[in-house]
Amino acid sequence: METLDVTKIEPRFKHPAIFDKFAELANKEHFIIHNDHDPKPLYYQMLAELGEVFTWEYILEGPEFWEVKITKVTKEEKIATMGEMVAEDFRKAEVFRKYGLDFCCGGKISVQRACEKKGIDHKEVQRDLDALNNDKGSRNENFNDWELDFLCDFIVNNHHKYVTDSLPMLLEYSAKVARVHGEAHPETIDIAHYFKNVADELTSHMPKEENVLFPYIKEMVAAKKAGTKVPKPEFGTIVNPINMMEAEHLAAGDDLEKVNGLSDNYTPPASACNTYRVLYAKLAEFEKDLHQHIHLENNILFKKAIELEKEVMA
Repeated sequence: METLDVTKIEPRFKHPAIFDKFAELANKEHFIIHNDHDPKPLYYQMLAELGEVFTWEYILEGPEFWEVKITKVTKEEKIATMGEMVAEDFRKAEVFRKYGLDFCCGGKISVQRACEKKGIDHKEVQRDLDALNNDKGSRNENFNDWELDFLCDFIVNNHHKYVTDSLPMLLEYSAKVARVHGEAHPETIDIAHYFKNVADELTSHMPKEENVLFPYIKEMVAAKKAGTKVPKPEFGTIVNPINMMEAEHLAAGDDLEKVNGLSDNYTPPASACNTYRVLYAKLAEFEKDLHQHIHLENNILFKKAIELEKEVMA
């Protein structure tokens, strides 16, 4: 399998070299890029300029080196990622959650690749997914069909509001449980620490979306409906704030995953008091909401907004 060592290429020639290498591929051929940092910005550049004509699979994910396998495919042949599958049918989120597969922040890889990384039998997961495919009568809301301006409002009015309403109580209870039970259960001290990180990240993150990114998306939707163009924004292209938002999603998601692990999937000890039990129940609810929240943005809103910008930017 041919590997392109990007670390040996002069910075201004890195992306052009990768694009040239990709152009040489025949359908279903692939190569690996080797880099000293996460090449995710390249993913968005390729998606914006080439469309969905490649698959992107991480082979190494740091901390020293990153390797990504890039395969050329036709749009019809593209292997669905977990994020795309949940975008089409949100019931599949429960299957991925059951097996501990990250469909929101880590949703840009195939089910098979995700199972390989977690050491899970792919066939078991696929059986559960196939069972849902055969059950046509219990579909939830198909967020993938919604207009992007409406989806922005839905995220703000439901998920952002939920986060804002939930944080004060969760911060209070996590600090209290750590203070009262930290000696007997030292993991509660770490839980309070990591959840404070989550709260700080989301508190600074949501206003950026509400005041900068979402208004621009709504402006683009209005322009498309009116048959007009939007001027180039101060941030250059929507890919730039989206990269920032996804990095912040990943940071919050990683810290919440640590909370999940420390709490044994939010299982309180037998001796836990009511506050302890309420905290864990509310944290489990918060995690489930955040997974849907990030999924709607990463796998539907952001992806479609990148395509919309190509249509309406002057």
